[in-house]
Amino acid sequence: MRARRAGTRLLLGSLLLTVTACTTGPALENRGTVTAPPGDSKQLTIGTAGFTESDLLAQMYALLLHRAGYRTGILSVTNRELYEPALESGQIDVVPEYAATFADWLNTKVKGSGAPPAGSPDRKATMKALRGLATPRGLTVLNPGRAVDQNAYAVTTAYAARHHLKTLSDLGKSGLPVRLAAGDECVQRPYCEPGLKKTYGIRITGIDPKGVGTTPAKQAVQNGQDQMVLTTTTDATLGAFGLVILRDDKHLQNADCIVPVVNRSRAGSRGVTGALDRLNAVLTTKDLASLNEQVDSWRRLPEDVARNYLRSKHLL
Repeated sequence: MRARRAGTRLLLGSLLLTVTACTTGPALENRGTVTAPPGDSKQLTIGTAGFTESDLLAQMYALLLHRAGYRTGILSVTNRELYEPALESGQIDVVPEYAATFADWLNTKVKGSGAPPAGSPDRKATMKALRGLATPRGLTVLNPGRAVDQNAYAVTTAYAARHHLKTLSDLGKSGLPVRLAAGDECVQRPYCEPGLKKTYGIRITGIDPKGVGTTPAKQAVQNGQDQMVLTTTTDATLGAFGLVILRDDKHLQNADCIVPVVNRSRAGSRGVTGALDRLNAVLTTKDLASLNEQVDSWRRLPEDVARNYLRSKHLL
């Protein structure tokens, strides 16, 4: 584990310096038609966004690919603005993604911030839109798994009871000032600050950049420094912090099925996709919440939790 983390730090430094200059992926003028056969590099880098669930998925991907005969390393890059270009360039070969969120992100990148959203609650339509956006960029989106995650917003149970809050609409109608613990990208993401203001009329007074569902973010709400935290529906630790999710009654959030996304020219082969499809066939939303709890509440290492789960499903 020490060696892997040390290597990750070195690679991350290189990535931050070169991500905008790399031209390993398809040239911009040639995007739209991908005709080369999918690649099958035996040394693969798996990206993680640095939060528990992403770390767990990356560890499971690494273990499954290792079993299939690939050498793997894991690189933590904390936001999509960095890891997606690295995925296109081939510095990262595989990442776990969320279909609707990734479709909207690519759509904004391609068509601008004013473009209609590509993601929706419709799984089939979302996957079609996502693949239409990803394929010209040299990315292959695998079949969606059974596990679905969604962004969610939580407040303390005491705060909810005091102000009679059950839904995000209730919070908007209350007119209460809300400091939100979230990732720093929340100020631009349509599902976050802009969406909370537009869809619900919530009075966001500031973003506390502590990350998505991190322990410091939840502690900031628990101790009253912030009023609400951006987390996910598979967060199994909310009760330990005295937090409760406010229902997304106007469906600001799309249902996000978990999909592996690979760089086609390096990791688009059947060897890679077949290995990862084995996880998609068994992993459920309930399973993922349980795995998150083992790391976040029971303080187990993501690699150990990932290995034990795969063994329990006879995948290792």
